[in-house]
Amino acid sequence: MNASYFLVDTLFNLYLMVVILRLWLQFARADFYNPFSQFVVKATQPIVAPMRRVIPSMGRFDTATFVLALIVACAKITTIGLLFSSASINPIAVLVIGAFTLLKQFLSLIFWMLILRAILSWVSQGGNPFEQVIAQLTEPMLAPIRRIIPPIGGLDLSVLVAIIALQFIQLLLQQYLGAL
Repeated sequence: MNASYFLVDTLFNLYLMVVILRLWLQFARADFYNPFSQFVVKATQPIVAPMRRVIPSMGRFDTATFVLALIVACAKITTIGLLFSSASINPIAVLVIGAFTLLKQFLSLIFWMLILRAILSWVSQGGNPFEQVIAQLTEPMLAPIRRIIPPIGGLDLSVLVAIIALQFIQLLLQQYLGAL
């Protein structure tokens, strides 16, 4: 892997994760006053605020933030295509690949949030603001699993089941959409 490709890919992925986090935080109605939530909002507000004047929200769904995430994903595909490929860029292909990049990044973000939640449950005492936001984001996924598989001997297997299900979904998407 080329070092400059790695750098461009990583920078776009990090900002895309922050934009997706903003969308996820709003959808989950996480604590807005949490320091981590404040960081996410401040990192995306300079771009989202002007977009909101043009693109209205649809109910609880923040359309402007979603469009920003799609723009960042498409900009990543376009930039990598221009810098590291000699093929011409098809706008429709960029939009489709950008949408799949957005989905892949969202699933990756869920995976890492579940991993962080599991690790923090072993070492943290629960007073960390970051841990509170992770709990607010992941609890809607874990609560239905806990109703089916309750904690066994004090060991909560819901995170493990969620990670396995998430990996299964990612493999299915890769299998059926990987040809695109």
